[in-house]
Amino acid sequence: MRATSSPHIHVREDWLALRSEEILEPELPIIDAHHHLWDRPGALYLFGEFLADIRSGHRILASVYAQCRSMYRGFGPVEMRPVGEVEFVNGVAAQSASGLYGSFRACAAIVGFADLMLGDKAAPVLDALIQAGNGRLRGVRNTTAWHEHEAIRSNPQPPPPGLLASDCFRRGVRHLSTRNLSLDVWAYHTQLAELVDLVRQNPDLRVIVDHVGGPLGAGPYAGRRDEVFAEWKARMTELAALPRVCVKLGGLGMNVSGFAFHERAAPPSSQELAEAWKPYIQTCIDLFGPDRCMFESNFPVDKGMFSYPVLWNAFKRITRDFSASEKASLYSGAAASVYRLTPAEIGATCANEPN
Repeated sequence: MRATSSPHIHVREDWLALRSEEILEPELPIIDAHHHLWDRPGALYLFGEFLADIRSGHRILASVYAQCRSMYRGFGPVEMRPVGEVEFVNGVAAQSASGLYGSFRACAAIVGFADLMLGDKAAPVLDALIQAGNGRLRGVRNTTAWHEHEAIRSNPQPPPPGLLASDCFRRGVRHLSTRNLSLDVWAYHTQLAELVDLVRQNPDLRVIVDHVGGPLGAGPYAGRRDEVFAEWKARMTELAALPRVCVKLGGLGMNVSGFAFHERAAPPSSQELAEAWKPYIQTCIDLFGPDRCMFESNFPVDKGMFSYPVLWNAFKRITRDFSASEKASLYSGAAASVYRLTPAEIGATCANEPN
């Protein structure tokens, strides 16, 4: 893989501050099912920055960390260097679990990185990740989102094509279930057929589809939203028929989604976001059911387009007419079940204020 410039939308705190909203359903318990932490040139988002966001009014109980190449070891075998990310995140989780920062539990579950293209040689890397996670590692994610068009890029280090269908990758995948690890997959809608085949070949594997399955709206897909929606829905319907597949609701604030709210003079309102996203989120919930869907922030990646409080307000607008039990699953229950979070790991209460 080659290092390239970041495709993420630049975060402008002054611009985000132009939009302020009253928090909807402030007592609704939430587990943020997908976020990152990193220290990159011009883009700092560590525990302090994340804590400031989760204290913005919504009742965030805990979070799930998803790999993003943070704090890899600068020494040792290349395949073992990603263990440093889990070591780093486990330290943040321990810091949060101290209670000094309130009852919120950051990084209660960790999704790390092991290069599954190593095939059977990925096994010792997985074991090292488990040890580094000190009980918090729940799954693995590889960089898999790929498209041939240069305008479709959501990762600073794009993967090679066909990775999900690779025999080497699939040999590596087979080592996950035996270790009670799940597989998070970030793929564009154009890759979902490959994912369907992978899941069918590994029926015991728990798979979490990130970012509503990646419906594209940029580059060659701009202005073709209805066509893309039909293709995306067909593949998501196939995935929903596989009982061990779940989906994360969010991740629509990236350039590849085609919702260019960041190009406006003022940030979008939660009402605008809800209207734009409802077809995708509602379809996922209809197909998979609330017990297999979980809301995510995808921060700080999506922060270039909207703020944390507005994001969760948008989700709450979409689910406004849902039952209490459905909301419980979507906002916390499904994430807790899929990532095997105990009440102690989540925290009994969350006032979003330091003790």
